[in-house]
Amino acid sequence: MTREKRVSDSQQSITEDQWRQAKLIWDYHQMQHELRPVNVAIGLGSHDLGVAAHSAELYQAGLFPTLVFTGGNSPTTAQVFPRGEAVHFREHAIDLGVPAEAILLEPNAGNTGQNITFSREVLAGAGITPTTVLLVSKPYMERRSFATARKLWPDVEILCASEPLEFDDYVKSIGDEKLVLDMLVGDLQRVIEYPKLGFAIEQEVPEDVHAAYEFLIHDGFTSRLITS
Repeated sequence: MTREKRVSDSQQSITEDQWRQAKLIWDYHQMQHELRPVNVAIGLGSHDLGVAAHSAELYQAGLFPTLVFTGGNSPTTAQVFPRGEAVHFREHAIDLGVPAEAILLEPNAGNTGQNITFSREVLAGAGITPTTVLLVSKPYMERRSFATARKLWPDVEILCASEPLEFDDYVKSIGDEKLVLDMLVGDLQRVIEYPKLGFAIEQEVPEDVHAAYEFLIHDGFTSRLITS
């Protein structure tokens, strides 16, 4: 079946060319870090409960003794997680077997910078000063979270992880192709623009990835772009 026949929940057809360009951006966003034991992990709040599930898997694999879930609410998550992203993520991880005492809660962050800064404060309040931190995020948020953490927390080693899903499988898990492509474009814009604002370290963007970004913006995948 070709992508020409695929239709998202928003009823916008996703063409073969659009899908191919999106896959380039998807691959770029993932850091491909080789995981090893770290002092702590931080599960970054979002609309994707898979972050909590993968955090639980990594905890049970013995990669870290302490897990922070961070995130309040945003327009895209308020209805799904009415008590806040971190609260729902924590509950899901406990349901999957993570001991409650292994989880710290940061329920106020409203953006990635706050995720990092507020989680660092929660850890300090618990007497934990890590030297290695694993960020668990949506697959297409790895690079942006890495760049943000390296800017705001330069004295720790940052590793990134996300659910090991292929692009097709991730889109199916979310159920809205247009939304995922919009998110891919929006995160890449932030990777490009945030270093200029002092929010993140600079990341090299290959020419083909930048061309894919411009292609998808031209085709209207713009709902997650920042406008100022």
